[in-house]
Amino acid sequence: MQHRQTSLFSFLQKVTPGNEGSGVPNPSPDAIRHSLQPKKAPHPTPLESKNNSKETSDEIGGTDASSQKIRRQVLSAGIPVAVNDGDRRANHFSSIMGKFVKEDKSGCSSNGYTNQDCCGSFICHPNDSTEKSVKDRTPDDKCSAKHVSAFKKSYDGLGPLYSECDLDVLGPETPAVRPHVPLFKRIQLDPSDSDKQVSSMFGPNKRFKPIGKTVTEKKIPENSCESTSSKFEWLVPSKIRDANGRRPSDPFYDKRTLYIPPDALKRMSASQRQYWSVKCQYMDVVIFFKVGKFYELYELDAEIGQRELDWKMTISGVGKCRQVGVSEAGIDDAVQKLTSRGYKVGRMEQLETSEQAKARGASAVIQRKLVNVSTPCTLSDGTMEPEAVHLLALKEGDCGSKDGSIFYGFAFLDNASLKCWVGSISDDKTCAALGALLVQISPKEIIHERSGLSEATRVALKKYASAGSMKIQLTAATPGVDFLDSSEVMKLASSKGYFKGSSKPWFSAIDGFVNCDLVLCALGGLITHLSRLMLDDTLRNGELFSYHVYKNYLRMDGQTLLNLEIFSNNVDGGLSGTLYKHLDHCLTASGKRLLRRWICHPLRDITGINQRLDVVEGFIKNSEIISLIASYLTRIPDLERLLGRVRSTVGSSSMLLLPFVGDRILKQRIKTFGFLVKGLRIGLELLNMLRKEDHGMPSISLFVNIPNLSSLDDLLNQFEIALEDDFPHYQDHIVKDSDAETLAVLVELFSGKAIEWSQVINALNCIDVLQSFARASISSFLPMSRPILLVNAYSPNLAKDKDGPMLHMKGLWHPYAVSGNGNDLVPNEIHLGNDSKSCHPCALLLTGPNMGGKSTLLRATCLAVILAQLGCFVPCEECVLSPVDTIFTRLGATDRIMSGESTFYVECSETASVLQNATKDSLVLLDELGRGTSTFDGYAIAYAVFRHLLEKVCCRLLFATHYHPLTKEFGSHPRVSLQHMACAFDVGDGVSSPRNNLVFLYKLAAGACSESYGLQVALMAGLPKEVVEAAASAGQKMKQLISRNFKSSEARSEFSTLHEEWLKSLCGISKPSVSLGDEDVSDTLLCLWHELRSFYKLR
Repeated sequence: MQHRQTSLFSFLQKVTPGNEGSGVPNPSPDAIRHSLQPKKAPHPTPLESKNNSKETSDEIGGTDASSQKIRRQVLSAGIPVAVNDGDRRANHFSSIMGKFVKEDKSGCSSNGYTNQDCCGSFICHPNDSTEKSVKDRTPDDKCSAKHVSAFKKSYDGLGPLYSECDLDVLGPETPAVRPHVPLFKRIQLDPSDSDKQVSSMFGPNKRFKPIGKTVTEKKIPENSCESTSSKFEWLVPSKIRDANGRRPSDPFYDKRTLYIPPDALKRMSASQRQYWSVKCQYMDVVIFFKVGKFYELYELDAEIGQRELDWKMTISGVGKCRQVGVSEAGIDDAVQKLTSRGYKVGRMEQLETSEQAKARGASAVIQRKLVNVSTPCTLSDGTMEPEAVHLLALKEGDCGSKDGSIFYGFAFLDNASLKCWVGSISDDKTCAALGALLVQISPKEIIHERSGLSEATRVALKKYASAGSMKIQLTAATPGVDFLDSSEVMKLASSKGYFKGSSKPWFSAIDGFVNCDLVLCALGGLITHLSRLMLDDTLRNGELFSYHVYKNYLRMDGQTLLNLEIFSNNVDGGLSGTLYKHLDHCLTASGKRLLRRWICHPLRDITGINQRLDVVEGFIKNSEIISLIASYLTRIPDLERLLGRVRSTVGSSSMLLLPFVGDRILKQRIKTFGFLVKGLRIGLELLNMLRKEDHGMPSISLFVNIPNLSSLDDLLNQFEIALEDDFPHYQDHIVKDSDAETLAVLVELFSGKAIEWSQVINALNCIDVLQSFARASISSFLPMSRPILLVNAYSPNLAKDKDGPMLHMKGLWHPYAVSGNGNDLVPNEIHLGNDSKSCHPCALLLTGPNMGGKSTLLRATCLAVILAQLGCFVPCEECVLSPVDTIFTRLGATDRIMSGESTFYVECSETASVLQNATKDSLVLLDELGRGTSTFDGYAIAYAVFRHLLEKVCCRLLFATHYHPLTKEFGSHPRVSLQHMACAFDVGDGVSSPRNNLVFLYKLAAGACSESYGLQVALMAGLPKEVVEAAASAGQKMKQLISRNFKSSEARSEFSTLHEEWLKSLCGISKPSVSLGDEDVSDTLLCLWHELRSFYKLR
């Protein structure tokens, strides 16, 4: 191997005390050349042989089976600079910088490279004392002949299979306690993996000894527990403790750590201590231990490998314990499978080759460190689904509230795009705002303080964790350790240089929130968790933004998002039959994520809504432009995630130093950078095309006009030239010695314009979402129309019925509750509130038969409002509305049996949130309120709630009910419109078709429905005919018993609650003790006169 040239950036490097004291010293070029010369391994002395044979049973085969080349040093600070190499380095550096003539060359010096060393730069150990102890020990990692032979010896049969034992709390929190699933069934459930080999360990040259035999060929009796349990007594469930000596029964037990007795550590060999010193701090992580060209799992992790990956277990490895393993070629697939099933997976990589270890001494142990931990929430590779994956840290506090309000601080991360958000919310005991946050970001894991959550919060987390198709994992953290104090978080983030990728100082994202301390504590919990997962590069290079759940947007709480099936249906939690699925015609992965964010936050600003509508209307009128845009978007990769992956490599060259995997990592980084540059070129071509030719859509310039777009185009051209010169075959590049330095320069220069590149990507995403809106309108079955939004105007006069919010829809239909070609759709009209042309009540009291379409009509109304305020065409012939500030829903009948809440309790809690937060600009939907309790109690609550919203809140209200006396109570109320879903009876001949068959017309008709036709629906549902006839007879008798009450209610329909209030006022001022000359009495009479005049004019 030829000696590679000295680092191109050695003039940027300074020898620091930290570098000089690193665990692996940086060798000089002469030392490297000397180490490459073939050496004869020294023969051990008899004493050494005796000592080595003594440790064989507890030793890892740490040296490689065959010699490997020494991994070159990349960007290392300790390499001395030769004087005669200066010209060569300068020329190479100039050749790279010459491609960026418009860039300031002085900016090439980056702090990201000045403090790098060979091994310390990528190690982030949670326990400093443990880290020190591992470094200070003299390793002893001699290859075990017996261990190596375990991979070579043949066997006559598989022998008895390993029987599972209860893991108790030793494994990862949720997946480790799953029941065993046979491989055949698992393949059926996961067809995507059916064409892949489950384990590369079963190759023709890799045979294992049956678990029924030890390495020394001594057969273990079948009834012996040695084959199914650990040899270490401190791993036995009855004796296991955490690092603080607590048992699992202790409420403060930390399942992430393990207590190992000091005398047990002393008896271990150096390689055993190497493994267990890390594993005892990461008991919740499945750790792969690198041995030569294999990755091995031990003890409890081996059980997981056997159960989840169907790997054969052997007695070998660290101290001849239970182990399974996989070759280098299969490690990525194994990690992907484990993380997809909810496990955290770490890798302890070798920091040197066996030759380098032997050069330090015949008995030296290969140095290893935990360098990477992958979790389901921190994936960033190209195999991810388009949906964003979020990790959420939640901090709860009461902040001294007197009204019982709950305050939350939160911080969440999208690791794939290198973005982090922080915020705070104020909530009531229903936790509606918390539910909105959980549905909006859909986190895979929530980190919270142990014993730091109220009962209401725990109930809400359980509720939303089980909603939808994505399950949420809850992780309890230690207060004061994982969730730091706000002042400590400020110091930590500033000292470590976190969030350098933000365009503003990172703390500016927190300044706008009331509960800054809670926000900082939540951010501290997230930072501590990510540091433990070796993601400090993400924190340093990432961006920090503010996140507002409701501010300046149409508010939809968590229950409303579930009721309206915005992101998941109520059948199986999937996307089918959801608003997101209906609108998703996006052609890019990042466009799909932006679509979800827009749906979570519909606009209230009329100007912003109309700007979107102008572009969508232009796309619909010029359908050829949609095809032209699609020809560009379909060729664009996931630029948002590619940019995040490229930025995450700034200052993280230490991973390239790892033997065996360094070249592979470098090759992947080159490929990622190439895809990003080529994808941005396509995106800039699209934006330039739309700028030059607006195609009759002048409003599109608002979305594609980016500052300095022409200069970005020139800069990208220079990167393309550099890519063509240095990495012409970037998709399958053959790594050279100089590639690491070259790529480091390109990435640093490119990342310097990360904010501008993000603006380009966001513009492309907006175009993608707007064309998706247009496609959804074009592909609809019935007409779609552009909504007209009016500014709310309130009059100071008492005639409230003439002014205020309004909603008028003609030909309304549900956008995706269709079957076949849509011929069975029945359009309806909704009129709420007054406008300049007509006067309508603001409340609709809806009755009708069961299955008549009431709930569908209510949902269609809400969805049309959401679509209108998204800037999309709506499913109706005509739509005029004033913007809605909040949508409240109370739909369906569900209980929460796991949290001890009955159906009626759930109804009342959801209704309570409506009554406490609804305003005049709100849209409220209540469906069959009060059916979860007795008839009289349910009717009384329905009556009181309807009247409060009608007369106190005065909002737009849709109220569906089967309590027909309500139609009598409010039949003459000037602010109530009585309507019903029509039905009819099909008079059959009794032979080919049944007589008196109930037919649903799904048409909204004026007036109240006489009854709900429950008996007919019961007969349709399959109840025996004799049972239905008995029910009809009982119903007639009940009507006769209370016929007097029914007659009195008929007269009630002519006297509404409004008339009742007028009468009470007149009776009050007509008492003998009241003087007509009293000023208050005169005001009361004047108000009554205005109300009566307004009422009769309205009639």
